[in-house]
Formats: sequence, structure tokens, C-alpha cells
Amino acid sequence: MKLFDVFLTFLVVVDPIGLVPMFGAITAGASDEYRRRMAVKGVFIAALVLFFFAVMGFAVLRILGIGLGAFRIAGGILLLLLAIDMVFARHSGLRSTTKREAEEARNRDDISVFPLAIPLIAGPGAMTTLLLMLSAAHGRPAAVGEVLGILAAVLVIALGVLLLSVKILSFMGETGANVVTRLLGVLLTALAVQFILTGIEIGLLHGS
Repeated sequence: MKLFDVFLTFLVVVDPIGLVPMFGAITAGASDEYRRRMAVKGVFIAALVLFFFAVMGFAVLRILGIGLGAFRIAGGILLLLLAIDMVFARHSGLRSTTKREAEEARNRDDISVFPLAIPLIAGPGAMTTLLLMLSAAHGRPAAVGEVLGILAAVLVIALGVLLLSVKILSFMGETGANVVTRLLGVLLTALAVQFILTGIEIGLLHGS
């Protein structure tokens, strides 16, 4: 995939703008210093989780005997479900918290690990996308470095958005943020279908 395609895919899956209303809800009434601390810590932990998954993910697939074609199809289906949630602004737990989890988060002193890092930033969709992008790099060190660098850039963008979440939410409102998320969801739908088609092609060629 082209670097811009990789960037766009990560940007759509992480969806920094879509994080704004959720981050605002779980930090409602908190101080600016608390929001800053949770944003920095949450993104840092999400980065650790994703980069660890990048190192160990393929080893897990090999242990389970899962072929690349099958993983691309499964990953594409997962991203398609995620895209449907984004288009219809639904909260299924793929990239957001359930109502019970959100209520639990409001009563926690530290929301950086749960629910901010996992599942809001480093959720199943982000993990799946990361492995799909790395598989497309075919083990080439330069290409792998580019994928990880782009992921880091998207996480930096997410951090910046979270730090400005109050201003963004006051400007766009939750409705505006949902409109952006819906538009990104349409793009993710096409990307997910492409992953599925590529997985089927790999399966037919290599029997994996």
C-alpha cells in the first residue's frame, strides 16, 4: 500500500476527532491538568500496547496456525463492522465503551489505561489494522519502519486532538464530531472490502 493509504487507514481507525466526545464524557467536570495528564498517559500506553502487538502479533498467528489470507479476510470483516458502527454512530465496543464501562470510567481516578488507551485508542480495530499493514510490508525493514512511523504520527495527532478536546468540542459539538466520524466510516468501508478481496486472492493463490 502507498504511504498515504497507510496514513489514511490508521487515521480513520484511530479516529482522533471521534475520540473527542467520548474523552469529554469520561473527563466531565475534571480539571484541565487532569485532562492533559490522562491524554498524555493514555496515548503513551496505547503506543506501548500497539508496538508490543506489532512485535508479538505474527508469532501468535503462527502458533495458532492462521494464514495470511485468512487473517486479511477476518481483519477486513472486523474493520467492516467497525466502519458500520462509525457510519451509524453506534457504540458496540469495537472502538468505544459500553454504557456500563463509561459509567465505571467516570468513577475511576485514572482513566488512562481503561477506557482511554484500551479500547478507545488501541482497540481491536487498531490492532488488526496494524498487523494488516505490517503484513503488506512483507517483512521489508524499511517498509515496516514506515508503517510504525506513520502509526506514531497518527498517535501524536490523537494526542494533540485530546489536548485540545475542550476547544474542539465547543467548536464542533458532538454532532459535528459524529459527522466527521461518519465520513471517515464510509472510507473505512471501502478499505475493509479491499482487505477482504485481497485476503481471498491470497487464499486462492497460496491456499492459506
